[in-house]
Amino acid sequence: MKAVIMTERPQNIDAVYSENFKKKLAAELDMLPQCVSKDELISREDMRGVEIIFSTWGMIRLTKEEIKTYLPMLKAVFYAAGTVQYFARPFIESGVRVFSAWAANGVPVAEIAASEIILANKGFFTRRVKRRSEWSNDDPQRNYPGNFGTKVGLLGAGMIGRGVIERLKSTDLDVYVYDPFLTDDAAAHLGVKKASLDYIFENCNVISNHIANKEETKGMINKTHFDKMGQYAVFINTGRGAQVVEADMIAALKEVPTRTALLDVTDPVEPPEENSELYNMDNVFLTPHIAGSTGNECYRLAEYMYDEYKAFASGLPAKYEVTEKMLSTMA
Repeated sequence: MKAVIMTERPQNIDAVYSENFKKKLAAELDMLPQCVSKDELISREDMRGVEIIFSTWGMIRLTKEEIKTYLPMLKAVFYAAGTVQYFARPFIESGVRVFSAWAANGVPVAEIAASEIILANKGFFTRRVKRRSEWSNDDPQRNYPGNFGTKVGLLGAGMIGRGVIERLKSTDLDVYVYDPFLTDDAAAHLGVKKASLDYIFENCNVISNHIANKEETKGMINKTHFDKMGQYAVFINTGRGAQVVEADMIAALKEVPTRTALLDVTDPVEPPEENSELYNMDNVFLTPHIAGSTGNECYRLAEYMYDEYKAFASGLPAKYEVTEKMLSTMA
């Protein structure tokens, strides 16, 4: 089968597809030179015979008519990255199967979120010592309750939310989940309790956002919720910033400076504007969208897609195929 690695961001190809991985593909497929723009796709006659595309961040967006014209033999796209929302629908509607490494990209996000939850319950982000006189672990009011029987709240129980739940199972935390799609049976199987947004913000020491980035979820976490946060509560966002009304969050953090926010994503812009208050707030910890795959973790994305390709080529069930129905609920 003819195959090609395609993305409009050629710098991402080597970041995701190692030289050894490329050799592995070349041993099994008729690999064409990589394609890095729509103009190149249109001009290359050899692309008309492509049956398999391997891609990553920067997948070329095409209409159904363009797919039919320039990729008439295409059978499948293996996307070694996360969300496919920005390009997948015309391919699926054209009968092209789309596979995504969203589960692989979710692994480091779940690792980061679970780690931050555990650290936050110990006061790690607020009890840093800078002078000898501050060296005291006294906490008679248990403002930093640790990780035994402490209530934590997860917003969303999709792939990443469930990954966080799995990583917290080795603790004795009391995990509450807000997710309208989570059934009672699924919650019982996961060992968590279903709860409302209001309950989680009012009662949980740490709240971690993993809600899918959809139009209907924009701005759903607002003043109503942030004002309910406990005096020493921590809000973690490693998902997307769009669910948060940023001004409401900032106001709540300023009103109660012992509250903390750990933000890997922001909205309405990312990174925040130069004059954003977030840069100067002692109780805000900003990281530059590092929760997803970085460094060697990116190679995991390609390996997931290689396994999907092998299943596809052998006619076996795949784990991470994206359907049209899934596009309505996934991030």
